[in-house]
Amino acid sequence: MSTAIATHGLGKTYGDRAVVQDLDLHVPQGCVYGFLGPNGSGKSTTMKMLLSLVRPTRGEIEVMGRPLHRSTRRSLLGDIGSLIESPPGYGHLTGGENLRLVQRLLGLSDIQVNQAVHTVRLQGHLDRKLREYSLGMKQRLGIATALAREPRLLILDEPTNGLDPAGIEEIRGLLTRLAGRGVTVMVSSHMLGEIDKTATVLGILSQGRLLFQGTRDQLLARSTPDLFLDTSDPQAAASVTAERLPRLDGAAVRLSGLSDADTARVVAELVRAGIGIHGVRRDAQSLEDVFMNLTEGHGL
Repeated sequence: MSTAIATHGLGKTYGDRAVVQDLDLHVPQGCVYGFLGPNGSGKSTTMKMLLSLVRPTRGEIEVMGRPLHRSTRRSLLGDIGSLIESPPGYGHLTGGENLRLVQRLLGLSDIQVNQAVHTVRLQGHLDRKLREYSLGMKQRLGIATALAREPRLLILDEPTNGLDPAGIEEIRGLLTRLAGRGVTVMVSSHMLGEIDKTATVLGILSQGRLLFQGTRDQLLARSTPDLFLDTSDPQAAASVTAERLPRLDGAAVRLSGLSDADTARVVAELVRAGIGIHGVRRDAQSLEDVFMNLTEGHGL
């Protein structure tokens, strides 16, 4: 699969503080790439480096297979739409007037702008002053501005911030549709549930370092969920498995960190001891559970 974004040893240091360290990103074309990490982990700084808003201290960036540097920046950024931090705009102008400014600046057609507005369903609010917009409406206007140039790559920082559940659902559907049309979407969010439903590839950043990069299934495979053994005699089962630090959970014995092979050995030990096994099951784990384990409980 072709690569939309690749970084090699990317780093950013302010004084003696390393904000991003040795970052090797691989964002496939046509995917929704969920960029996750606790506050202060370096996500926004990384996105700004990808957009040439912040100059890297070290490392290399490639966009659509081409190196990003001073001589290529202008042409490469023409294929990128973005929404970073607060949505841009002038509060004393209407939403439509703000869009027309962008249209003239970028040389866009009326068709491009109108299509972007309809994509985010903002067509009924363009006559209102931007200062009268809710945060969610400002987010939609910012996304429309990013989409109007018909980018091949879309970089969004917290695009569902301030949206109600219906708005979040709309944006989630929008990102999926864009990826289906071949647009690569890189999106950061503190809403793990939304990323879980949208992203096809995940990258997890903590303290400036990339802890994981891959699919959801690959991420879940990094963590071994607890094992529950439903037995005829939980107390006796706990005694047999004492070296594995069992915990009683009702009629079940709970064990942590057991691989499938270890599980088979434990079940065999219990059977040899004459303890009946009524069921063997894994604890359900969510994306948030694995994330918290990887980031040592720092959260988002």
